[in-house]
Amino acid sequence: MPIQARGAIARIPDAPVSIEEFTLDDPGPRDVVVRILASGVCHTDLGIKTGTYGTSGFPFLLGHEGAGIVEAVGSGVSRVRVGDAVMLNWRAPCGECRFCLRGEHNYCASSLHAEGKMRGKEGEILNAALGIGTFCTHTLVNEVQCVKYDPDLPAAPMSLIGCGVMTGVGAALYSAEVKVGSSVAVFGCGGVGDSVIQGARIAGATTIIAVDIDPQKLAWAKDFGATHTVNAAEVEPVAAIKAITGGHGVNYSFEAVGRADTLEQALFCRDLAGTCVLIGVPGPGPRLDIELQRLFDVGGNLAICWYGNCIPARDFPTLAAWYRQGKLNLDGLVSRLISPEETEAAFDAMKAGETLRSVIVFEQ
Repeated sequence: MPIQARGAIARIPDAPVSIEEFTLDDPGPRDVVVRILASGVCHTDLGIKTGTYGTSGFPFLLGHEGAGIVEAVGSGVSRVRVGDAVMLNWRAPCGECRFCLRGEHNYCASSLHAEGKMRGKEGEILNAALGIGTFCTHTLVNEVQCVKYDPDLPAAPMSLIGCGVMTGVGAALYSAEVKVGSSVAVFGCGGVGDSVIQGARIAGATTIIAVDIDPQKLAWAKDFGATHTVNAAEVEPVAAIKAITGGHGVNYSFEAVGRADTLEQALFCRDLAGTCVLIGVPGPGPRLDIELQRLFDVGGNLAICWYGNCIPARDFPTLAAWYRQGKLNLDGLVSRLISPEETEAAFDAMKAGETLRSVIVFEQ
């Protein structure tokens, strides 16, 4: 029997979200119904809502950072059982595409999603953000999108592992492979940037420079492990970074904003042969015009980070364990606990720079 649910839906680009009732299809053979306990409000959700990434696909059921409890499973599900606490992921390796067949599951080209659909009041299909949809009481996902966690751990921080935290930590550990004793600069100190800082700290970097234009975000960055801060509204950041590093530049730089100007700064604040990682999603439009000789002279690597190059089934439990051990600060990323009705206000707070993450919590 179809399940009734309630959640935040973006009907048209750049309009306020509406809290609506909707229906989940009966789960397909490998589908799982998850009752959402908590969902982080990510900048990507704002981009989907505003149409920054495109204006087709509406209406969207927003949200993609979620943790909850399995309430029903399809006939062929074997990975989870009713009652399991799960974190949700938006890259569920299919095991059959050209990347999976050569062992590169983190690049899966055919990520698995639910066979069943979620439908609005008129029967229209609601497109789940990044194939999940978590700003709601219940959602429908493929079993591979579920990663179990200890239900004794709080749902709010566990939900953040599902995207922003994994992306940032994975950028440091997997995309850049930060080495012990190295130097790092992180441009953009929101939830993802602060997770990069934590990943670099865990990897053993000894100089971690946070770069932002917001003094509050720079102060927060120090709580997550930044050893130095640079306010790019007050000083030229490349010169400041080179001054901190004895004139050389950093071994690793990370752009977590999605802007051409900050990417250029991240490229040229590196030491010779350093690595620059682009994490921020720019959306259509921004262009970067660089003299190629200048780029060649610096050398090194430019990497594009998708989802921290992670394999969720392997990496989510590790991050949860680090949280339990006190190595990974997730509680500090939770700026506010809010109700679904406060979703639009959470987007406003995000745009104003007032939060790292608002987390929607649902009645238990």
